[in-house]
Amino acid sequence: MKLPFYIVDVFAEEKYAGNQLAVFLDAKELDSEMMQKIAREINFAESTFITVLQPENNSAEIRIFTAEHEMKFAGHPVIGTSWVLMNKIFESQRRTLKLTVPIGEIPIKQSGDLVWLQAAQPQFLDIFPKEGLLPFSNLSLSDFDSDFPVQEVTTGSAFVIVPLKSKKALENLNLELPKMKEWLLFHCKTNHRALYFYCFGEGKLYSRMLYIESNQIMEDAATGSASTCLQAFLLKYHSAEIKTVNHQGDFINRPSRIYFDGKLSEDYFDIKIGGKTQFIAKGEWEV
Repeated sequence: MKLPFYIVDVFAEEKYAGNQLAVFLDAKELDSEMMQKIAREINFAESTFITVLQPENNSAEIRIFTAEHEMKFAGHPVIGTSWVLMNKIFESQRRTLKLTVPIGEIPIKQSGDLVWLQAAQPQFLDIFPKEGLLPFSNLSLSDFDSDFPVQEVTTGSAFVIVPLKSKKALENLNLELPKMKEWLLFHCKTNHRALYFYCFGEGKLYSRMLYIESNQIMEDAATGSASTCLQAFLLKYHSAEIKTVNHQGDFINRPSRIYFDGKLSEDYFDIKIGGKTQFIAKGEWEV
């Protein structure tokens, strides 16, 4: 069995930046075990598998896998897969797409060279004392932005949002594996456990996403799902409207740019993130 596949860089202003993604077509015959094996072989942050494709309805269904497990929702795989479908697979270029992932249907729109997704309504989970992060980090209390809480937020995948006061604190951040793992396992409400640190520095929004995989602390170059949670967090606590660019990956030499366009009206969160995708390669995978 042979599967066509594409490799792209997502949330990337140019090639060899942003977050890598492998997109596999014609994957409806694969079982979960095989998808997981292929994702582990690719070893990107995520790989996607297109299981249903309906060009006549501008729709598709996909499954998303990290090297270790399946995800219910993840932003850069949704953006990158949508770009591949609209620019490489469909015979005529489309501007809208309905992409279904395990949490449901995600509306997609392409405007110029940006692909945008509309996120689900957020859930704001527990607020944590900042002192709890000190034992597994090199942070001091003065490094936290005291105007905002540390809180777990989800729009499909959950992240603990951690506001820092300066770009220097974000850049110099260092975490200790055993105590971080213990804290995440004890405090996080879902099976997806990760920390999303951010700050406003030099008039820009900067962020870093750190998580544990294969018993190592890993850092993601660009995290769309975390960005939807951060946007919800900023709409709730910072401003009822936000249009900005989230700079992620700068400290690991994979600069990523995630565009924010959000608005909070009464209790409704209109959360949209967008990004550019760069085509890298295509090929054929033999199963």
